[in-house]
Amino acid sequence: MKEITTLIEPRSEKGFVETPYVKDITERALAIIRAGFPVHFRGPSGTGKTTMAMHVANRIGRPMVLIHGDEEFTTSDLIGGERGYSKRKVVDNFIHSVLKTEENMTKNWIDDRLTVACKYGFTLVYDEFTRSRPEANNILLAILQEQMMSLPAARGGEIYMKVDPNFTAIFTSNPEEYAGVHKSQDALRDRMVTLDLDHFDEETELAITVSKSGLSEEEARRVVSIVRGFREREYLYDFAPTIRACIMIAKIIKVRNAAIDAKDGIFRQTCTDVLSSETSRIGRRAKDTSAKDTILELVDHYCQVDLPAAQGTAQVGGKILSYPLEKAGAAGE
Repeated sequence: MKEITTLIEPRSEKGFVETPYVKDITERALAIIRAGFPVHFRGPSGTGKTTMAMHVANRIGRPMVLIHGDEEFTTSDLIGGERGYSKRKVVDNFIHSVLKTEENMTKNWIDDRLTVACKYGFTLVYDEFTRSRPEANNILLAILQEQMMSLPAARGGEIYMKVDPNFTAIFTSNPEEYAGVHKSQDALRDRMVTLDLDHFDEETELAITVSKSGLSEEEARRVVSIVRGFREREYLYDFAPTIRACIMIAKIIKVRNAAIDAKDGIFRQTCTDVLSSETSRIGRRAKDTSAKDTILELVDHYCQVDLPAAQGTAQVGGKILSYPLEKAGAAGE
């Protein structure tokens, strides 16, 4: 019996952002785990499920085993199976005139990631577990409830293995309406505590954008405001733009040395490109045109450099005078 798996050592994540929103989710998840239950992060794409799972696993402090759900998975992909052969050959020539040869070939059993995690008490992060077929995950039912793992006789040794008390399971999943996602068994879902994640609050999105892109806080705030403003207009998109849109826009602008300015053509085009691709499943001309017009309106609204004009005020003879924005535009033409 052999074990072949890759472990991830717990360590502090470089550039990880911990705002009150993130700390609250982390503490809730750790409390669930300390109480003896698996935790399940569920939410749309881009809401930080995998990042939160990895962060909580790092906080636990034990070696981590990572599994990504897959349509082609079977139970053997989780617990292990017979893979390859071992060949043994004995040649006996003790008596010079007699040659005796004995050959033996046996199948090798190799424990896979779930078995290794249960045996040694590692932390299991099962990312997007509902992308695996439900029958592949049946092995988890006894593990999570009875802390007992049933193993095939072909493995050799005991067919039941007691799960190490330090074993911890963290799951993530997308909503069931997503393509390629299976409906989870009710029995499995009943054995874990689910935390539903939504889009980050503004403070967290701002901090993440600054951390990931290197933009100044003021520049990042403009990008985040555009994305959040577009997210509020649900009638314009198939999928809500996520924090990934903020990071993409910020990084592309950084690479192209463009300005976070409504007058910068590169910035305007980048916002349109990223937000259009992030939020639409199939290009529909009428809807896409309306969405792009709205994106540019948001760029104009949040990224005007000329603040007095944007505020509708002007200084004349030492006095501050207010005027309607449309009139100001006419006067400048």
